Amino acid sequence: MRHPVPTSLLALVLLHPYSPILAASSSESSEPKDLKPCTIYNPSNGNFYDLNTITVHPLENHKKAHKDDRIESWHARGWDYGTNFTMNFCAPVIEDLSKDGVEGLKGDAARNVSAFYRSGDKTYSIGRVSTEPLFRGRKLTLNYTDGSPCGSEPTRLTTRREKDHDKDDKDSDSDDVKHPKSHPSKPSPGRKSTLISFLCDRDSLAPKAHISFIGASPDQCTYFFEARSMAACGGVIAAQQSLGPGGVFGVIALIAMAVYLLGGIAYQRTVMHQRGWRQLPNYTLWAGIFGFLNDVFIILTSSCARIMPRRRGYNQLPTSGRGRRDDEANGLIDSYEEEY
Repeated sequence: MRHPVPTSLLALVLLHPYSPILAASSSESSEPKDLKPCTIYNPSNGNFYDLNTITVHPLENHKKAHKDDRIESWHARGWDYGTNFTMNFCAPVIEDLSKDGVEGLKGDAARNVSAFYRSGDKTYSIGRVSTEPLFRGRKLTLNYTDGSPCGSEPTRLTTRREKDHDKDDKDSDSDDVKHPKSHPSKPSPGRKSTLISFLCDRDSLAPKAHISFIGASPDQCTYFFEARSMAACGGVIAAQQSLGPGGVFGVIALIAMAVYLLGGIAYQRTVMHQRGWRQLPNYTLWAGIFGFLNDVFIILTSSCARIMPRRRGYNQLPTSGRGRRDDEANGLIDSYEEEY
């Protein structure tokens, strides 16, 4: 007695030729390549992050602003620093800084400012464009560097607490004259930079991004911000597969058809002991469908043959007059036979 082939083993045999395709598609989705600027993939949680959704772009000429379009860059309140900050994500600010100029920057460097603040009548850059976010541990961050020069007294902002201590410093100046102290040499001036830390915010009623100023380094060369946005929540990257959605569906359909056909043949042959065309699964059903389609085809072809014009040629001659003459001839023969 023959034993039926296990379905799981048959499916494994059928799926084996397609395993390289499925493995390639899964590996490409887990390790994406050629990411767009301002995007990053976190392998620890498998999420894809796209900060382009919160980038502010300048409006095109003669284009009417939509209610959701921003006409200015993002802003952060400086609180006790006496000034506010303006920035953009992965792109220069859309404000025109060429009129007033940027301290310590000229030419293209002044046009690639991604964050700045104003103090009096001067504009200071705190970082130029960067389109490469990165993870520090679990924190998604974006770093802007090469801003205006820093480290010298004219570029420093004075906080309210520092202003309160100015009086005490003036009082101690007289003591310093009497008892001079040695001061270390001033380091060479550097460049201002910005570090932005992103937090996930799924509030649909909140703006696309909310930026908070955290603080600055003692030499005011580095500024720290926190940005809350849904863009920092991450999502699933669209798989960059060699096969498109239609191709993947086609492969799955072919596998299903192969399993149905070969599995049905194996069952009909080993269990039902069928031979010939009756080995096909659901032979009666498919034969009925084929017969129905055959009848429909014959009906359509016969209908089309009646509609199509006939070829010109010899036509059948009318037989009404000839039949009349034959009847007359038959009558004469009958009368002749009666007379004789």
